[in-house]
Amino acid sequence: MENLVYAIVLLPLLGFLINGLFGKNLPKILVGSLATAVVFGSFCIAVSLFMNFNSESQPVIVKAFEWFRVNGVQINFGFQIDQLSLMMVMIITGIGSLIHLYSIGYMSHDKGFYKFFTYLNLFIFSMLLLVMGSNYLILFIGWEGVGLCSYLLIGFWYTNEEYGKAARKAFIMNRIGDLALLIGIFMIASQTNALDYLSVAENAGKFELDGTVIIFITASLFIGATGKSAQVPLYTWLPDAMAGPTPVSALIHAATMVTAGIYLVVRSNFLFTLAPTVQGGILFIGFLTAALAGFYALRQNDIKKVLAYSTVSQLGFMFIALGLGAYTTAMFHVMTHAFFKALLFLGAGSVIHAMSNEQDMRFMGGLKKYIPLTHATFLIGTLAISGFPLLSGMISKDEILVAAFAKNPIYWVFLFVLAAVTATYMFRLYYLTFHGEFRGTEEQKHHLHESPSNMTLPLIVLAILSVLGGLINLPHFIGHGHYAKLMEWLKPVLTEESFKQMETTLSAVPFGTEMTLLAATVLMFFAVWFIVKNTYVNKKKQALPEEQYTGWEKLSARKLYIDELYNALIVKTVEGLGRGGKMFDKGILDRFVDFVGDGAEDSGKAMKRIQNGNVENYILIMSLAVGIILIVNFILQ
Repeated sequence: MENLVYAIVLLPLLGFLINGLFGKNLPKILVGSLATAVVFGSFCIAVSLFMNFNSESQPVIVKAFEWFRVNGVQINFGFQIDQLSLMMVMIITGIGSLIHLYSIGYMSHDKGFYKFFTYLNLFIFSMLLLVMGSNYLILFIGWEGVGLCSYLLIGFWYTNEEYGKAARKAFIMNRIGDLALLIGIFMIASQTNALDYLSVAENAGKFELDGTVIIFITASLFIGATGKSAQVPLYTWLPDAMAGPTPVSALIHAATMVTAGIYLVVRSNFLFTLAPTVQGGILFIGFLTAALAGFYALRQNDIKKVLAYSTVSQLGFMFIALGLGAYTTAMFHVMTHAFFKALLFLGAGSVIHAMSNEQDMRFMGGLKKYIPLTHATFLIGTLAISGFPLLSGMISKDEILVAAFAKNPIYWVFLFVLAAVTATYMFRLYYLTFHGEFRGTEEQKHHLHESPSNMTLPLIVLAILSVLGGLINLPHFIGHGHYAKLMEWLKPVLTEESFKQMETTLSAVPFGTEMTLLAATVLMFFAVWFIVKNTYVNKKKQALPEEQYTGWEKLSARKLYIDELYNALIVKTVEGLGRGGKMFDKGILDRFVDFVGDGAEDSGKAMKRIQNGNVENYILIMSLAVGIILIVNFILQ
């Protein structure tokens, strides 16, 4: 098993090194095929390990070497293979290999083709380190690695100044969360004398329930999670990440970087269960994020921006599940979201490819007859995220709603409204893009065509997964208990307290009540579908330019002016401090340095008059100096 574990991590690293060193001189098809093959190879190995695991299997620690010891804390460089890490590895490498395959066609004409696949492989390698590491320090290395790769990929087309700004924004906002995560890791080490997950879990019992120390630690970890998983207030970088090529958007938004925060909280369940106050904070932030992002998505015109805010909103749903203590429910939605959101982003990329790089939905319309395969798969993704009965998104989202109702019916009402908002903006996107009359130019219309097979094949696979993915964790009204599958599978990575808390939550709603709630969500789905179709197809309502919206629509289009607020309060303040520092540097420090330098120069000039090579003068000065010394010595005595 050790060799297989090493192979999972090293294969993407090998692809990164080969393409990075030699890719410039290799044929594009070889570069893309190699990058895809190494990730798919890791996926196959992960599946083979998965087949040898069950819900009773204990974690397997693969120690590569002892890294260092400091103040009694021993840090090993190694990997932990358990049910949670295997689940994440299969999602990362499975979805990742499909995105790599898609990128061969999407990036075929790009001059930086080999660099793109080099960065993609490094991204996958870093993400695998994050989820497979056996301790918090290796997690942090992977955490920083995906942050670096996201910067490189978001700003891939760096000649565009705005894209470079988007990359910097993502990098800086993530650093804020990363600092909090690092502080939390230091606190864990100081309190438990360990950083590996198993040892920290064993020592977690020493913390006082909701005590100051555990609240500080879990709050720090959660702030780190808000950065990577784009939660309020560190969420505005994710929509701007659309500056990168579309496959990057799919990779970041679907299965990898944004799920890191979810993984961190689930992996640290033994700590968060001891901090109900922080769990309450997670619940609140999840609700706020889901609501804000859903509201923003209602009036965006850029097809990728709608999907970006949709991702932020769905991440809010996952954090709501974490705040409710339903860890496996959050992971279930992570998995189904990876399927349908990767499908939607890659489908959007296929649309943009057909539209000659046009992303504004106001200039689309009627595309279903030009790109039928993209249309069919995109419709499946739309239905899945919107809650069509028995599709993967409906099943995982329903479980979150049931957990919310078990805690407080008001939570369910709020989530019910957010689910309706999700269906609204997604059907708006779908109808504006694929129905009605084509609104682009004649040149774009002439260029319209279906994407090549290496782009459509991943769409088909993801569409199938979006339909069937919910079968992994069927709810009990179909004949299985809520926790008969995924919850039992993840049981070994949860503490007894976490498992009991989750079991109580997911089984607290009576069958009749749950069926009533389910019926309400199904009726809501069809009602929203009918209303949106009537609005954008029958009444032929069109999207307006941002400046023509008024009232709530303008607030939605301008994202409540949050970016402008951040710019005024934070960016301008930092720039002002920078200008003040520059003035201090030039007005005071530079003048002081110049004064010292001028003084040295003037004294040198004065000494030059004395040190003129005249020996008689030297003897005279020495004699005077000796005389002065003798006189001073006589006076002092």
